[in-house]
Amino acid sequence: GYEELPTAVNITWSSINFKTILQWQPKPSGYFYTVEIHGQTSDIKRKCILTSETECDVTDVLRNVKETYTAHILSVMPAEMDNFEEPPFAVSEKFTPYSQTVIGKPEIKDYSQKGSKLNVVFKDPLTPYIFPNRSFQSIQDIFQHDLEYKLYYWKDQSSGKKDVTTKSHSFEVSVDSGKNYCFYVQGIIPSRRENRNGQESMVLCTSVGRNILDEYGTEVFIILAVIAVAVITLAIVLPVVLCKRKKAKKARAVREKELLNGV
Repeated sequence: GYEELPTAVNITWSSINFKTILQWQPKPSGYFYTVEIHGQTSDIKRKCILTSETECDVTDVLRNVKETYTAHILSVMPAEMDNFEEPPFAVSEKFTPYSQTVIGKPEIKDYSQKGSKLNVVFKDPLTPYIFPNRSFQSIQDIFQHDLEYKLYYWKDQSSGKKDVTTKSHSFEVSVDSGKNYCFYVQGIIPSRRENRNGQESMVLCTSVGRNILDEYGTEVFIILAVIAVAVITLAIVLPVVLCKRKKAKKARAVREKELLNGV
């Protein structure tokens, strides 16, 4: 009977850029799960009906991203689906996509460093939701003015970071001319109390005026200088030593000849 079936435990919401997966335990044996999504103002929607999995993609039933939802995970026996008895279920924590989904990594489209200006252009992460024309909505389309981006940048091989914020999709910052800089971009929702900072983009570095000293540091140059001095010294000393040895050998041969003649 239903009363003997285990109910789900460790229920978690995992959401990045509004793609939302519900996960739980344990793996069912001899029964199945059905997920019901309850919104505060929307009708109950069923997902992953009679699944033997322990996760369910619920993205498409959370389209009202500002609504708060709970998930009921029902433990059911397929033969008793028509039974009027209510199956046992577990209830998840509340979840509001707008305030809880994680902002994914921005994509760096282009960057350049000319003189004392570093320019960075990037793209918003896309969401699974689409416009009527079938193009995907970006997180900027959903968050609007609640979303801003921060550029963190620093001189290559330095630990001192600077940052600047924008609501557009490009940055222009002043840097030291001829010095290389590394940077990354991160989306931020300042109005949030939790999950304010999104995932960081990949770190990229400029290569303007990059030379071997920047690449390998002064230690390598000190070693190279020592080797160069040693080579030059050897080039000067070796011929002198060889010349002296040649003269000494010649003088020894002359003496030996004189001794032989004297005998």
